[in-house]
Amino acid sequence: MIPDGSVLAMSGQEPVGDKKLEVGSLRFEKILPEKRWRLAFSGMMERRKGDAQSPEQVSFSADYESLNKVFDYRECISGINERISEKITTEHLEQFGRALGRLTIGTKEYVLDGHGERDHSWGVRDWTAPKMWIWLTCQFSEKSALNVTKLVMDAGEVDAGFIHLDSKNVPLMKVDIDTSWDANREPKGLEMKLKDNEGNVHEVSADVMRKAVVPFASRDGTSLSLMHENLARYEMGSRVGRNCRIPDQSALNSLLALYSVELVFVAKGRFIYMQTC
Repeated sequence: MIPDGSVLAMSGQEPVGDKKLEVGSLRFEKILPEKRWRLAFSGMMERRKGDAQSPEQVSFSADYESLNKVFDYRECISGINERISEKITTEHLEQFGRALGRLTIGTKEYVLDGHGERDHSWGVRDWTAPKMWIWLTCQFSEKSALNVTKLVMDAGEVDAGFIHLDSKNVPLMKVDIDTSWDANREPKGLEMKLKDNEGNVHEVSADVMRKAVVPFASRDGTSLSLMHENLARYEMGSRVGRNCRIPDQSALNSLLALYSVELVFVAKGRFIYMQTC
């Protein structure tokens, strides 16, 4: 989403090797393992605003530097929870950081300077396997951030993630999320209680400010998912920011939610909700 309310999007896939991470005009370059990356893109994207669609030349280049130690979900998940999660991922890492760079859309140029999250998963993912899936990340500052996963499968529920305070990642053990909906059954906000492995409970709230809907079909073509990308305002205690994302996806007759939230201290982020029709 860009300032005028329109949305830029593109998609594609192709095999990648172990040495290079490039898909079409999108390139990820590892500068320093677990610390620095460079991202770059130059090509055409589809611009959408309301019912209007048009092609747009887009390019960006950004340097990303991590701000915390890589968090391995195995710090939260083991045994039966690993087996419950295996249709989604066999391994999962998370790390938040800061990105600096420039974005050019047509003739307009924007400065990129903010926080975000990088993650890496292994395994073949079945997007329609969960009944509900929430994935959420927030960065309030360079010293305060959180990451949340709540996965609901036929075999049970898995809660995972971390909260980063006082220069350390503290694993989350229990996640309670109450999502509020508008008249169109699209998410308009959430209230969370996050219990970490030190016994602390952290309360987080979010209110959606803007949203965009992106459709995509499953690999076998039997279902269609709708991703709701939302700009939201987040609060945790005295910390205030504007959000990130939440995907939410339902498999046929079951509701699947996937939330992601990237939070900057008094800045913008995403709240994504994906639903399969």
